[in-house]
Amino acid sequence: AGGKTPLTMALTEVSSVLCFGGQQKVFTHESEACKCTMKFGVFLPPQAKDGPVPVLYYLSGLTCTHDNFVSKAGGQRIAAEKGIIIVCPDTSPRGVKVEGDDENWDFGTGAGFYVDATQEEWKTNYNMYSYVTAELPALIEKEFPAKAGVRSITGHSMGGHGALICALKNPAMYRSVSAFAPICHPSNCPWGQKAFSGYLGPEGPAWAEYDATELVAKYDGPPLNILIDCGKADGFYEKKQLLPEDFVTACRGAGVPVVLRMQAGYDHSYYFISTFIEDHINHHATYLNQ
Repeated sequence: AGGKTPLTMALTEVSSVLCFGGQQKVFTHESEACKCTMKFGVFLPPQAKDGPVPVLYYLSGLTCTHDNFVSKAGGQRIAAEKGIIIVCPDTSPRGVKVEGDDENWDFGTGAGFYVDATQEEWKTNYNMYSYVTAELPALIEKEFPAKAGVRSITGHSMGGHGALICALKNPAMYRSVSAFAPICHPSNCPWGQKAFSGYLGPEGPAWAEYDATELVAKYDGPPLNILIDCGKADGFYEKKQLLPEDFVTACRGAGVPVVLRMQAGYDHSYYFISTFIEDHINHHATYLNQ
């Protein structure tokens, strides 16, 4: 189940702009899970003025912040049309002064990997799994016109990994899940092995608990409604960092339906995400607006 954390302190609004008749806002708050100030983006569609609406969580990738989706993905238009709040958390704690957290782009700051760390120096702050699955949804449903319990999740790369594991570890928490170029089998790729070694310790059962390919093999819950897009010209796909075929094979073995679309010519960038974001939000709207 999702991590358990007490509800946080009040929100501080950093910015607010009108966008497709809704409001694109950014807030900070003091996080109990991460023991630091966390920032997130929230798009409130025009329908939110009239009452509670569903929520889609978007988890970003390595080196990113809340702002990558907000400024580059172009998701606000379709979210405004469908009446969906989009919440974009950060990718790690910030400013917590863990030794070595700024030495690598793919570990530490900007690279929380959506796990709850167990290793001594990381476990105080690096609890992005609890933040995303427990603290942030509780905050959103308390402070915004969000329909209680009506939520879906998506993400890109490391965030696609995050979206898949959050859904797989919490049956019925999300109505649907999608991912752009997700890290599908982190125990078996360099990015995941580096992050898991640092946050979770030597390879063992703890790794499988945050690995979508391992988790889906034992999934026993309601339909997940999974959509994955990946670019065939994605350099990280070519370098075997993403391994979506491993996940599809595991899904088939477990009898879990999944749609994987390999998109010819597309890379790992937000040009790819912005091309297919409408498909993904429409996918989630189907289940969120039932």
